[in-house]
Amino acid sequence: MNEAKTRIRNIDPRLKAAGWRDTNTPDEPAFKREVRFTDGKIEAEGTRGKARRADYILYYRQPQFPIAVVEAKANYKLPSDGIQQAKTYAEMLGLKFAYATNGEAIVEFDFITGRESQYHEMPTPVNLWHRLHPSKGITLQETDLILSPFQLTGGKTPRYYQQIAINEVISAIVKGQRRILLTMATGTGKTTTAFQICWKLWNQRWNLKGTPNRPKILYLSDRKILVDDPMNKEFSAFGEARHRIEGEAVKSREIYFALYQSIGPSENRLGLYRGYERDFFDLIIVDECHRGSSQDESLWRAILEHFEPAVQLGMTATPLHEETRNTYQYFGEPVYTYSLKQGIQDGFLAPYRVRNIQTTADTHGWQPEKGQTDRYGAEIPDKLYNTEDFDKTLALRPRTVAIAQHLTDLLKADPYAKTIVFCVNQEHADTMREILSNFNTEHVQKFPDYVSRITADEGDFGRERLSRFQDIEDNSVSIVTTSRLLTTGVDAPTVKNIVIVRGVGSIVEFKQMIGRGTRVCEEYGKFTFNILDYTGASIQHFNDVDFDGEPLSAEEEVIEEPTGKQRSHVNTTAARTGERKFYVDEGTVTIAEEGVSILTHDGNLQHKAYTEYAGEQIYTRYQSESELRERWLDPKSRSQIVEELKEIGIETEQLAQELQAPDVDAFDLFCNVAFGAPTQTRKQRAESVQNASDFFNNYGPLAQYVLQALLDKYSQHGYKELKIPDALNVPPISEYGNVSEIAKAFKGTDQLREAVEKLQRLLYESS
Repeated sequence: MNEAKTRIRNIDPRLKAAGWRDTNTPDEPAFKREVRFTDGKIEAEGTRGKARRADYILYYRQPQFPIAVVEAKANYKLPSDGIQQAKTYAEMLGLKFAYATNGEAIVEFDFITGRESQYHEMPTPVNLWHRLHPSKGITLQETDLILSPFQLTGGKTPRYYQQIAINEVISAIVKGQRRILLTMATGTGKTTTAFQICWKLWNQRWNLKGTPNRPKILYLSDRKILVDDPMNKEFSAFGEARHRIEGEAVKSREIYFALYQSIGPSENRLGLYRGYERDFFDLIIVDECHRGSSQDESLWRAILEHFEPAVQLGMTATPLHEETRNTYQYFGEPVYTYSLKQGIQDGFLAPYRVRNIQTTADTHGWQPEKGQTDRYGAEIPDKLYNTEDFDKTLALRPRTVAIAQHLTDLLKADPYAKTIVFCVNQEHADTMREILSNFNTEHVQKFPDYVSRITADEGDFGRERLSRFQDIEDNSVSIVTTSRLLTTGVDAPTVKNIVIVRGVGSIVEFKQMIGRGTRVCEEYGKFTFNILDYTGASIQHFNDVDFDGEPLSAEEEVIEEPTGKQRSHVNTTAARTGERKFYVDEGTVTIAEEGVSILTHDGNLQHKAYTEYAGEQIYTRYQSESELRERWLDPKSRSQIVEELKEIGIETEQLAQELQAPDVDAFDLFCNVAFGAPTQTRKQRAESVQNASDFFNNYGPLAQYVLQALLDKYSQHGYKELKIPDALNVPPISEYGNVSEIAKAFKGTDQLREAVEKLQRLLYESS
């Protein structure tokens, strides 16, 4: 029997005989076939690799407690052929039992004992539970909590790694651990995980006092959106049990939400948190816990110390690094980690392409002329200014103009792609907004807020524009400029471009910034995103050995706290250091060079010049110029070539710009970078065809005119002008009638298409 028949005739009956039900009834031992637990790594827009799929998963309680993986083999194979795959899947899923069977013999690997054994019968649910029970030290209370159902409003079962995280946190809570850390990459559902933890604790009436009352839970963060969104979205199932702490210490609810700034101490007050008894809360969830509260000197640390009796669950997207040592020192090692790298590998997070772009000012520096004054008449100190100076001590407007123009050109292919531009400060963000708006007037006319600045200064107006930016179906705010406000807490699934126009010294902040683009939104065609780096920050941080690397030992580190205060128009960095800021409005800055960073199969990032990268990618797909030409001659496969290359970041307009060849055909650009072939302009190719009098003499005057008009359009604008019937519906050809009328000049539609195909062949066969 093949594997499918072996499952039906032998394996399913054995599972049922052992007490595993073939049913979707919740809260019962059950088995499920063909369980896909990853989505498959995204390899291009709309293209995925193979998803991870287990032949069977056994559930002690469905769906909240999987307990074993079973891999099936055909009955003529050895069962041990599948045990390695079963072990791999069991490790990923956090399970202790892996099985492989051919329907007769059964091989088991027990992760608890490290033993591999052979059986003739499948284990029963009770048998596996009792074997797991002592190994994990599971108490009766923990059993009730872990096996209590998820809240599945909306029909979404938590993903496999979220289930592991939920169970690990609950296990730690029941065992008496008071400080707990979860490390999960941005976009992997920390808030959803936290909600399910709270739901189980709340439903089972767990609390530290051991009374029948429901627990008191505080969800704490440092930004309004990080409090409002969870309260109004994921935690909405708690209904009237929720309360946002503001102004007074209300004590009549069970699920509380608060900003540090609202309840913490300040220069003029002791802090609203003192209105609650030290043991009032049973659980405190600290979102983005790497920012501030775990630092000894932080004013916010006093809140956590006041509520020291409570279980404190810290959530962060950032692994242990030099900058986050205080977090790990306070909360301890994470009970579970799900990394950015793993999220991309599983297909739950969007992979990214990186473009490294530098202006002449960044490449060579900028130096004023002797005695040059700025916008306000102040003489600019004579020294060489570079990237770290721009928009801190020197606002070089021509540089911002060059970047805005380059970005605008890149966005022309998809002008309503959601884009976040990270600027040096609020003033720089406003300048960038103004210049981008003026470069995109055709979109700003339609949507006045098409380019918007969203920083702390905007208040409610900024939040309203942010809401529109986050709305998948709203294009009225498509590009936002910011400094630091949007580095965390912005759930905008369709963000396609992360633009870096400021230095990013912190790897923690860098990961948060790129995390804004990692969400996948399949229904709207968002599978990947771009990092457009104008400062070199990406090269610096991708090369950091600690980027998704192993933890370091924990030590102290000072993290500046957000103040939320109104900032003056003058740059705060310059003011703090006592330096005067200079404003330069005149001069010329251009894009000096552009490169790309590509992720290799071993997970390392390689940095290449754009043309070198393009040449390598084209060469690996088409082994010779003649092979590429043959595919290019077919209009359908030509479009496929362009789209395939575009998906990996190779665009005709960009190549033409890099090679300084705006009048060269796309085919010639591709052949030049891949095979070293000489280039021809479109005009030269068109002239070669015009000299082929034998071709034109086969047609009457009107047909010749149509073909010549197509050739002229190609010469001016490129191969897209040869698309039939589109090209016939615009002047000057459309002036001679509709498509059917024009086709008569060629003696039929088929003959018209044949003539245009012959024209294209002549164009691309000429060399």
